[in-house]
Amino acid sequence: MTATARSRRASASRKFAAGLCAVAALALLPALALAKKSDRQQPMAYQARHTDAYNAPNSVTTLTGGVKITQGTLLITGDEAKIHLDADQQISRVVVTGKPAHIQQLDEANNLMTGDAATLNYDNINGIAVLTGNAAVKQQNRGEFHGDKLTYNTDTSQITGDSAGDGLVHGVILPKAKPATGGK
Repeated sequence: MTATARSRRASASRKFAAGLCAVAALALLPALALAKKSDRQQPMAYQARHTDAYNAPNSVTTLTGGVKITQGTLLITGDEAKIHLDADQQISRVVVTGKPAHIQQLDEANNLMTGDAATLNYDNINGIAVLTGNAAVKQQNRGEFHGDKLTYNTDTSQITGDSAGDGLVHGVILPKAKPATGGK
């Protein structure tokens, strides 16, 4: 009986903590700025030790070794990347793996967002980054989130998180900085 009660208490505690993080993230949304809108209108450049590239409809380019992808203020790095082109030969998705895979981008207020995980799946059309495997997202002057899977919307700055097993999603929300007062 004791083990069952402890399990229920731990389960309730996890649910409460997850709910608290979700409420905190929602409370944070109005204060967040959006990613640079102009980034997705910029050319996407890449470098790697090896590439198997195609510039054809519905194709996938594979990059391996020291991968670095840039598009405006967006920077993605990792060990391997697959760049997916859609039927119109537009970059639709980039999937990066690494130790860790890394993404960073400035928002319209020039605050830096960074993310790290074992796998990064970036939807270039909709601006959604899904980070899985020991995922962490940090927003400069705003806070950070950690979990097994984090989804970051670069258009709205909304973060959703999931954790597997007995793990929890963790978050820290920073207080808004107060303006300096002039003293004489």
